[in-house]
Amino acid sequence: MKLDDEMIDDEKFDVEAAAAGAWAPSRYGPDDVLGTYNEVTEQKRADALGMLDLTRPIRTYSMGDGIWPGYPAYSTREFAQKLVIAGYEPGEGFEGEVIHGTQALGPSKLGYSEERVSYTFNMSTKINGFTHAAVDGTFYNGHQGVDLARTDGVTDMDVPSWGAPLLTRGLMIDVAAQVAATTGDAETNRAGLPRLMDRHRITVEQIEGACERQGLPAPEPGDALCLRTGWISLSREDPERFLAGSPGPWIAENKWLASHRPALVSTDSWMWGVHDFEATGGWMSVGHQLMLVKEGIRLGESLSCEEVAAAGVDRFVFCHSPFRAKGSTSCSSPPMAIANPPEEVS
Repeated sequence: MKLDDEMIDDEKFDVEAAAAGAWAPSRYGPDDVLGTYNEVTEQKRADALGMLDLTRPIRTYSMGDGIWPGYPAYSTREFAQKLVIAGYEPGEGFEGEVIHGTQALGPSKLGYSEERVSYTFNMSTKINGFTHAAVDGTFYNGHQGVDLARTDGVTDMDVPSWGAPLLTRGLMIDVAAQVAATTGDAETNRAGLPRLMDRHRITVEQIEGACERQGLPAPEPGDALCLRTGWISLSREDPERFLAGSPGPWIAENKWLASHRPALVSTDSWMWGVHDFEATGGWMSVGHQLMLVKEGIRLGESLSCEEVAAAGVDRFVFCHSPFRAKGSTSCSSPPMAIANPPEEVS
């Protein structure tokens, strides 16, 4: 298959050439840090909002999975939270922190609670930025790791550099439903929705088939393309399995998706790409390198499509306002979808 003069196949890239800067400058210029967010123009935002019928109900849907102590996460990533209180007595067994004592504060007898949190922005629902992945130390647009990495974060292309909050057209591509209806390499989760099986390699044909089955419009530059595998439900149902063998795309699928120049692509598994080192020949997170380093396309991971799928919504206004932590590589503030729910047939 060939699109825009590029073969849509599984041929691996030349690592030495990519590391030497063959992918720079990007199509958006040598100084660009926005990547395909450049495709989200004022008109694109207006067109996205124009999808909404203001005479009908409008609903919002979370695309976040949530987070909790013990959330299944790769390697040494973890979420830890401790409650800090003041001005009131805690319950029995409380091991958090008391500050300013337990006596109510001031004439109004104030008490309050807050938390202390330690975690990484690269767990649970997140969007990966361009400093999240490299090819032998070379990042998007030729930036070098030696220039980027500092103790307290990166010096360039951090989350605050992403520009305006993202508002664009979102398409939920239900690959799990397509596979369940065709090859059958799927199961049903506790909510009754289809879920792909372990290490299922998503194919271009399955993505195209899902789009056709759902009657989705053709992807356009600046869209948010959200692949639904159903895998996110395992973060609660079976955390060990959730980490062990998530389904996802491989090289050809990344090339196909990139050819449409989406603002971002996402999956509802914890990592972008099929987690099967035998099938990939030991290559690690090649999709990250192709999308983030070469194409300038941000990646969403663990973006839950369960609410929109359960509601029968597959096209929506995609909104994301990132948490602007200086020096951060990725962002864990979840996006939301805005849509008219399907009309009930009487």
